[in-house]
Amino acid sequence: MLDGSTILVTGGTGSFGHAFIPMTLAKFDPKKIIVLSRDEMKQWEMAKKYESDARVRFFIGDVRDRDRLYRALDGVDYVVHAAATKIVPTAEYNPFECVKTNVIGAMNLIDACIDKGVKRVVALSTDKASSPINLYGATKLASDKLFVAGNSYVGGHDTSFSVVRYGNVMGSRGSVIPFFMSIRDRGTLPITDPRMTRFMISLEQGVGLVWHAFNDMIGGEIYVKKIPSMKVTDIARVIAPDAKLETIGIRPGEKIHEQMVGLEDSPYTYEYAEHFKILPAINDWATCERRIKDGVKVADDFVYASDNNTDWMADEGLRSWIESNADKIGAI
Repeated sequence: MLDGSTILVTGGTGSFGHAFIPMTLAKFDPKKIIVLSRDEMKQWEMAKKYESDARVRFFIGDVRDRDRLYRALDGVDYVVHAAATKIVPTAEYNPFECVKTNVIGAMNLIDACIDKGVKRVVALSTDKASSPINLYGATKLASDKLFVAGNSYVGGHDTSFSVVRYGNVMGSRGSVIPFFMSIRDRGTLPITDPRMTRFMISLEQGVGLVWHAFNDMIGGEIYVKKIPSMKVTDIARVIAPDAKLETIGIRPGEKIHEQMVGLEDSPYTYEYAEHFKILPAINDWATCERRIKDGVKVADDFVYASDNNTDWMADEGLRSWIESNADKIGAI
C-alpha cells in the first residue's frame, strides 16, 4: 500500500518517527516521507542520518498552524499524526498549550487532510485517553473522537481517519526504563506506588500497528495492540537488583494502572489475533461488517488494563530487551 506513496509524519522527529521512517523505508518503497515538526535542531540532527536518501524530506511547521499544514500536505497520500504535548505533569501545569496542540491541532489536521485529498490518516493515541483522569488523557480522548467523527465530515472526499492506541514505549526518552538506568548507581530508586503496572510495547510494535491500520482501516476504528504488562517494582528490580525502592507518591494526573479499552468501550470492541478494535458508536459503524471483518465480540464487561492483563513480561524478557537495545534507550 505504501509503495510509491508520499507519507507525512507530524511530530516526526520524536521517538515514533525515529522508528517509523527507517522501518518504512526498508519494508516499502515510498516516493517520499515528509517529516513535519517545529524543532529545527531535532530536524537538523535527524536529517544527517538521511543525507544520502532523497526520499526523506523535512518541513518546519506546527499542527497549530492551519495554513502551514495546507502547504505541507500538498501531494501527500498518507499521514501519521504523532505530534502531541504528552508529558502528564507538563500538561497539568500548562493546560492551554496542551489543548492547542492536541485538540486544535487535530481539528486543523482533519480539515487540511480532507481539503488536500489525503487518502488515509492514522492518529497515534494513548492509554490515557481511556477513562482519562488527567488533562493529557482528556485532550487525547477529544482528539480520538475528532478523528473518528472526521469520517463523517469528508462529504464527497475520499479521506479516511483511524486511530492506534498504546501505552508508554519501552526505552523512549523520559520513560521509566532510561530514568531508572540513569540513577541506578545511587542505590535507591523512586517508586510512585508499589502497586503500579505498565504495558510494555516496543517502538517496532507501534510501527507495525500503524502499518496494519493503514492496510485494514475503513474509517473510524481505534486499534489497540495486545502487549504484555509488568509491575514497576519488577522493572526496577531488573534494572537495579540491589537498589532500595523508595515510595514517593503519585505525580499529578498519574494513574496506578494503564487502561486501553474501558468498560464503556466493550459493547463496540472486537478481538483479533494480535489486537483489539474499538468501532465507532456513531452512525451504526459498530455493526458494519466491513469494519468487523473476522473479529470476535468481547464480553460486555471487558476491560483491557495493565493490571488485569493475561500476558505478563518475565524478568528475563525485559533483561534481554535492554541488552539488545542498549544503544537506543533514552536516545529518542
